[in-house]
Amino acid sequence: MALLPNSRTEPDGSAVVRVLSYNIRSMRDDTTALARVITACAPDLVLIQEAPRFFRWRKKLARLAAASGQVLLTGGATAAGPAILCSLRATVERTEDVLLPLTPGLHRRGFATAVVRIAGARLGVLSCHLGLQKDERHEQAGMLLDRLAGMHAEHAVVGGDLNERPDGPTFRRLAEGLQDCRAAAPWGGEYTSTPADPHQRIDAIFATKGVEVLGCGVPLDHPGITETDLRAATDHLPVLAALRIPAA
Repeated sequence: MALLPNSRTEPDGSAVVRVLSYNIRSMRDDTTALARVITACAPDLVLIQEAPRFFRWRKKLARLAAASGQVLLTGGATAAGPAILCSLRATVERTEDVLLPLTPGLHRRGFATAVVRIAGARLGVLSCHLGLQKDERHEQAGMLLDRLAGMHAEHAVVGGDLNERPDGPTFRRLAEGLQDCRAAAPWGGEYTSTPADPHQRIDAIFATKGVEVLGCGVPLDHPGITETDLRAATDHLPVLAALRIPAA
């Protein structure tokens, strides 16, 4: 498997950025393996789903960030699970955690959002974990697209656990408004669930139309990543993308 491009700044001020999306199951598994996987991916941005939400959740997220060469940017309990970590390469312009309307009897959902600058590029960032119920999930996708538009960032990236495969209506709705990065530039593995039996793609990274996708997929056989760590870290496989973001 060819390697993804490393993070770098181009002569014109555009930025090659590595983005990782990862459902970490509230850090209930092997957090040392989890940190090793994140570190090996060398991301600029980590879009997390199922971050810890209860007792000392901020401390747990901060420890994961420190163990994987990142800092905690936003999210966690305040976004009902989604969170964003970033490397020191990112300069933060603003952050906002968004709670979505609660459907009675279902889990509260939310978005962790930020606008960052990396080199000469300005980028909107959103981490999401959509609902288990089909109609709610489809409505949340519309809220996601509206939220992106309201961030007033020409270029943006979204990472999340969609709880739906690419042929589903919610996945298609997002792929019509954004680039499905895996479909645009396949790299690595395809399926994200489950690590022990990968058979479906329910986690994805999307980008706005002006972003160049250099490669996207599950970092199987990536230097520093072992199957043992992928299985031990959590119940999803991560999605890693390399994107070229035009200069602002």
